[in-house]
Amino acid sequence: MSEIIKVGMADWKVCSKEDGVTTLGLGSCVGVAIRDTSSGIGGLAHVMLPDSKDTINNTNRAKFADTGITDMVAELVKKGANMSKLVAKIAGGAQMFAFGSAKSDMVRVGERNVAACKAKLKELKIPILAEETGENYGRTVIFYPATGEYIIKAVGKPEKTI
Repeated sequence: MSEIIKVGMADWKVCSKEDGVTTLGLGSCVGVAIRDTSSGIGGLAHVMLPDSKDTINNTNRAKFADTGITDMVAELVKKGANMSKLVAKIAGGAQMFAFGSAKSDMVRVGERNVAACKAKLKELKIPILAEETGENYGRTVIFYPATGEYIIKAVGKPEKTI
């Protein structure tokens, strides 16, 4: 791999098959990794919130599952990816805090993020090949579009590849 491209919070990046993409600190956020299985073009979105329509100040489209995934997929296609060959893997969506009612939407952000990402991918007809979501710990991920390897690291946990 020639370069590992960093994806910030509420951001997404696409890359060619020679590169990889990484993001740090997925707590309740979800890392959505998408690649074209034939060309190796891929990308990683760091989704922070489920729905742009629920937020007044939604100028950062990358922040939301509904707009961020759509925009990243559009860029993948623009770079030469074949929409019918796209597949996804997701990680994150943890419940990082255990105060108040567990049924409160404020506490369940991770669960809502995962559900929103899955719904958007289903709408776009992009199958999810693997996931490592939920629990109560943060994750750092590295995605290699050429191979589809999605490496997940978490403090005190063994490294996992999905």
